[in-house]
Amino acid sequence: MKINPLTIKKIRRFKAIRRGYYSFILILIMLFVSVFAPLLINKRALIVKYNGAYFFPTYGDIIPGTVFGLDYQYETDYRDLAEKFRNSGKENWLLMPIVPYSPYENDLRENQYPPFPPCFSNKHFLGTDTVGRDILARLVYGFIIAFSFSLFLLMINYTIGIILGSIMGYKGGKFDLFFQRIIEIWSNIPVLYLIVIISSILVPDFFILLLIMAFFGWIGVTWTIRTVIYKEREREYVLAAKVMGASDFRIIFKHILPNTIAIIVTFAPFSVSGGIVALTSLDYLGFGLPPPTPSWGELLHQGCANPDAWWISGSVILAMIITLTAVTFIGEAVREAFDPKMHTTYE
Repeated sequence: MKINPLTIKKIRRFKAIRRGYYSFILILIMLFVSVFAPLLINKRALIVKYNGAYFFPTYGDIIPGTVFGLDYQYETDYRDLAEKFRNSGKENWLLMPIVPYSPYENDLRENQYPPFPPCFSNKHFLGTDTVGRDILARLVYGFIIAFSFSLFLLMINYTIGIILGSIMGYKGGKFDLFFQRIIEIWSNIPVLYLIVIISSILVPDFFILLLIMAFFGWIGVTWTIRTVIYKEREREYVLAAKVMGASDFRIIFKHILPNTIAIIVTFAPFSVSGGIVALTSLDYLGFGLPPPTPSWGELLHQGCANPDAWWISGSVILAMIITLTAVTFIGEAVREAFDPKMHTTYE
C-alpha cells in the first residue's frame, strides 16, 4: 500500500517534535509492559523444572502443590516452592517474575500490619498498600485497565460523535435543530449524580461504567464535528461532488471527513487523557470499578487516608504525572504535525 506523500510529511513532522515522539515511545513501552505483565508481575512461576519435567504455570491451568511433592491440593505457592528447591540441593529449579506477586494477593507478616514500606529483599519495590498488596503490581495492572477504558470510551464517543455530528452539519435544517436541543438537554444532566445513583443500585463493572460514561461523552465530539462539517459543506470540492452526482454518504465519508482528519486526530490524545482522569476520579470517590480491581484512584484514596504511608500516594502521583504528561506531549505533537497551515500552499 502506497502512503500519501502528505501523510509521510506529517509523520516526519511528528518525529521532529522530540518530546512528543519520545513520549509516544514511552507510552508504547508502558503498554508493552502492561500487556505482558504476567511475565513480569505474577505470583506464578514462569518455568518450573521438577524431576526432569518442565512446567509453565503462568498461562496454564492451576497446578496443585501435590504435583511438586507438597502436602496440599490447592494452587502451588511458588515463592515457597523456590525456597524448598534451594534448600533441597537437587536439580529442581524455577524462575519467578521480577515482581513475584499478584495485584490481588495479600502478603501479610506475623506481628506486623500493612502497609509495608518499599523493600528490595521482599521484592516489594514500591511497598504495599493497606491490605498488603504490592503497589507496583497494582499500578501496572491499573494502568492497562485505565488505558483500555479510555481507548474504548474514545472509540464509542468518536463513532457516535462523527456519525451524528456529520449528519447534523451536512443536513442542517430541522434535523440539526432537533439534535441541538437534545445536546443542550443532555449536557445539563449531572453525570456524577447519575453515577452515584446507579452505583447505589448496582455495582458498576468495567462495561457498565463504560456505557454510563459514553452515554454522555459523545456530546463534545458531536458538537465539534458538526461545526467543522457545517463549514466544509460549502467548499468548492463538495459542490463539485454534488454536481457529479455523488451521494450524501459518499460526500461526507469520502470527501469531507478526510479533509477534517486533522481535527479528529488532534482531539484523540486529549480524550484518552480525560478518560484516565475520569476513571481515576470516580475510583477515588468510590463510585468507579468495584474492589479488588487494581485502580489508581483506589490507591490514591488509600494514600490520602494514610499520610504516613507516603509510598502509596507518591507512587500513584508519579505514575499519573508521567502518563498524563506523555499523553499531553503526544497531543501537542499530533496537533502541530497535522496542522493544515503547515501543509497548505496559498495562491
